[in-house]
Amino acid sequence: MTEYRMDEAHAGLALDREVQGVLGKPLDRIDGPAKVTGSATYALEHGLDNMAWGVAITAAIGKGRVTAIDTRAAEKMPGVIAIYAGDAALPRQTPVFGQDRAQPYDGAIESWGEIVGIAVAESFEAARAAARAVIVTCAREDGVFTTHDGADDAFDPQEGALLPNIVRGDINRAMADAAVAIDVNYTTPRQVHAAMEPHGTIAEWDGDRLTLRCSIQIFRMARPVLANSLGIPAEDIRLISPFIGGGFGGKNVSADALLAAVAAKRLGRPVKVALARQQIFHACYGRSDTYQRIRLAADADGRLIGCGQDSLVSQKVGARSFEPVALGAVALYRGEHRSFTTRIAPVNLVAHGPVRAPGEAVGMIALECAMDELARELGLDPIELRRRNEPENDPTTGRPFSSRRLIDCFDEGARRFGWATRERRSEGEWLIGHGVATAARVNFLADSSARVTLSPEGRAIVETDMTDLGTGTYTILAQVAGEALGLPIERVAVRLGDSDLPTGAGSGGSFGAASSASSVALACEDIVAKLAKAMGAAPEDMTLKDGHAIAGNRRVPLGELVGAAPLSAIGTIHPGANNRRFAQATHGAQFCEAWVNAVTGEVRVKRMLGVFDCGRILNHKTARSQAIGGMIWGLGYALHEEAHVDPRSGAIVNRDFGEYHIPANADVPQIEAYFVEEVDRHANPLGAKGIGELGISGAGAAVANAIFDACGVRVRDMPITPDKLLMGLPPI
Repeated sequence: MTEYRMDEAHAGLALDREVQGVLGKPLDRIDGPAKVTGSATYALEHGLDNMAWGVAITAAIGKGRVTAIDTRAAEKMPGVIAIYAGDAALPRQTPVFGQDRAQPYDGAIESWGEIVGIAVAESFEAARAAARAVIVTCAREDGVFTTHDGADDAFDPQEGALLPNIVRGDINRAMADAAVAIDVNYTTPRQVHAAMEPHGTIAEWDGDRLTLRCSIQIFRMARPVLANSLGIPAEDIRLISPFIGGGFGGKNVSADALLAAVAAKRLGRPVKVALARQQIFHACYGRSDTYQRIRLAADADGRLIGCGQDSLVSQKVGARSFEPVALGAVALYRGEHRSFTTRIAPVNLVAHGPVRAPGEAVGMIALECAMDELARELGLDPIELRRRNEPENDPTTGRPFSSRRLIDCFDEGARRFGWATRERRSEGEWLIGHGVATAARVNFLADSSARVTLSPEGRAIVETDMTDLGTGTYTILAQVAGEALGLPIERVAVRLGDSDLPTGAGSGGSFGAASSASSVALACEDIVAKLAKAMGAAPEDMTLKDGHAIAGNRRVPLGELVGAAPLSAIGTIHPGANNRRFAQATHGAQFCEAWVNAVTGEVRVKRMLGVFDCGRILNHKTARSQAIGGMIWGLGYALHEEAHVDPRSGAIVNRDFGEYHIPANADVPQIEAYFVEEVDRHANPLGAKGIGELGISGAGAAVANAIFDACGVRVRDMPITPDKLLMGLPPI
């Protein structure tokens, strides 16, 4: 077993020689055929004998208490097996991120749509009808349904928060002394998780052991929460989730898993529970709205002397986690006077938790639009402004960067986009403009283990409970093992998403690929050492390629070196002192061309281009897909996504895809994504860094800046809809 802690720069791995030639290549996903033929089995697609269906029963108030639950009519309906309601064994809602257990039902209601029970029947239709037939009577109380209404009771982040309040120097003095200062307010709305696959679970008990076929991203975090909530040992819970139809931070322990587990235990048969899309909006956490004050103080040459991003966000009453708005800004630009603070307003709304790129997704919209405003005040090209404010070290902590290629991203992006030759112009009713913005995302490493087994037939099996959200994890782990062991990709099998396997990093925070791939690489190092011993050579003197070992003028099939019994090894990676010694982040440059109709205010994004610095790229095709997906999401944040809350009741009124707008095919333009590749030895043994969340960072700002460039209307209240542009549009 190889166990490694990142306490220093890693010297590199044998696979750095890339003899086999599969690492980094834009290979097709090895799980692609299973997905396009329908043989990939998702959480709700498992067929078990004697399985019942469950549908959640919810309360239609935003604050108050349940006074009565009438189940009599529902219990008499055809196909109904049982109604469990008003029961302390059931969860009130999905556990808030950071809590160690679900809050049990106790009759209190703290946000719209909290769970009060479950209807179980022989079919989904019967269970749904029964859930709707249950009469839940509530006594309403006054609630706090907007962030501003909760502002008087707002509190600071607790000790140990991901982003504590940071104040250095005197931002007010910097603003007063600046040659040019920008002091503006930006807002972003509430946003929800909108994964294609809904939240769903099948629960099955075998004695005291529980198996959940589920859609859960991070097993190592989920099992303790499930165990504490159900009152059973974590080792008695098996999670199976080989395929997930999108997660983005929202597929951790959700209410469906707990409802299914409780109902299955009582009935003594498997139970399947899926949350309806309308329930997901209220029963699963989303992203808080944000109110951001951006202050930028610059000297006459455009060099920042002060930088501030101070925010008001909200969180459900009793929860302490929050949207870390300034996370991307803290280490981004120079300026000795700094203020990055958050106030958290308690509200009676669905809890907020991680949604793709917590902090950066919404924080970079405001910061990067304000940087565009500053560039225009200074008369500087916006890329030149960023160049002049590139710090040598982390400007908040003074730590050196593990790697940083932001300016290279801007240079390459400007060349590919044609930034130097762009021109503001019009075609008929359409006004055409261009925008640019920085992308930044903190980089993490997570504990991760993987087992690699090399068979006498010269085939490898990679096993870890790491999950694949559709990001390409199956493929990149096969590429890492194939490169390390000298095997073609078709001779490597990958098994994921089963908690009986070694504990992986899980998918989330953009740490999954680098962490799990590093553990696979470390396991392969052990196997390579064993092969070298059998070959009678030092590992560094042996070459592995096409299923053979080559050393000392000998070429031997791997199977001969393996012998009669398979060779197996477990690799484990841990974060270490490098997390404290270095500022670790990924960076990028986002470019956009937008057309604005001068008559209707309609916006059409025509081109987007991004260049990203993410360390070593493990597969250029899956990496490009991740970057493009994030950029599309950023476009949606700029133009579409907004959850509307009824301030009288706390209900989200647009709680389905018919009314909650996300980009459709016609909204998405030509998108290009490229990479400036540099192996970051301080990040992990592979030198790779996160990609998935970087693409969304700054993308919305590039769109907003292009819109301003086109029509001269600066919208600071996202999303940018035609009504916000119409009154300021110039005559044509």
